[in-house]
Amino acid sequence: MKVIVTGAAGMLGRQVVEEYLKRGANVVPLTRRELDITDRDAVFSLIDKVGPGLVVNCAAYTNVDGAEEERDKAFAVNGLGPRYLALACRRVNAAIVHISTDYIFDGKAERPYNIYDLSNPINVYGESKYTGEAAVREIGGRFYVVRTSWLFGPGGRNFVDTILKLARGKSELKVVDDQYGTPTYTKDLACLLADLAGTGIYGTYHATNSGATTWFGLAGKVVEVAGLTAEVEPCRTEEYPRPAARPRYSVLNPFPLKQVAGYCLPPWEDAVRRYINHVRNEEY
Repeated sequence: MKVIVTGAAGMLGRQVVEEYLKRGANVVPLTRRELDITDRDAVFSLIDKVGPGLVVNCAAYTNVDGAEEERDKAFAVNGLGPRYLALACRRVNAAIVHISTDYIFDGKAERPYNIYDLSNPINVYGESKYTGEAAVREIGGRFYVVRTSWLFGPGGRNFVDTILKLARGKSELKVVDDQYGTPTYTKDLACLLADLAGTGIYGTYHATNSGATTWFGLAGKVVEVAGLTAEVEPCRTEEYPRPAARPRYSVLNPFPLKQVAGYCLPPWEDAVRRYINHVRNEEY
């Protein structure tokens, strides 16, 4: 099968490309330079020419704070881009996997969010991402909308790498302890996406590693696993004001993905250990 991966130079896109290559697929990796998904004519032309069986859209504007100032850019990439890709896929009867986010929710829930819970984003980034996933559903066809959260992995800026860097140079770190979510390893997610796309059971899904924690909890685990000596201290969100509001609770319930794929991703703690081992191997 011919598989197009947009955002192929990004943290998740790289892992998706690698996963499909391992499975023997004919992969067409596309970076922003090779395809601007906000250019409707370019999207239609390329999809028509390549004739893929599947498009995995990992292209996104991911600067949560930056989106507050660059609203038009965020909506172009996260809202219009997915619409154009979904339309192009429907023209050639290709399936599409579109990646969305936990930030479409407002964080007021007291239990993990289900796929049917109403969205209510509290920042521009979340609004733009919801616009994109809603467009994919509206256009219909063979689609998988997959919401995930707190991504980390090789090849991109992420919280785990930031903590590793800071903890090597500082004796004390203060990290927010009142925002809850689930860290998700891009390597695990890429494997699950490929499995899901092979089921033919289209719809909206939640896909993260198992369990939940806070940014403080994640930072503490990173320091522990890496064998570093920095002290990690908890703080409140209000102590570190940011341009964009963050949901206080954005844990995602994996049902019905577990029933469809047949498994859940490993606990986030296990994922952190495996990723840090990967980082060590890359360093030595």
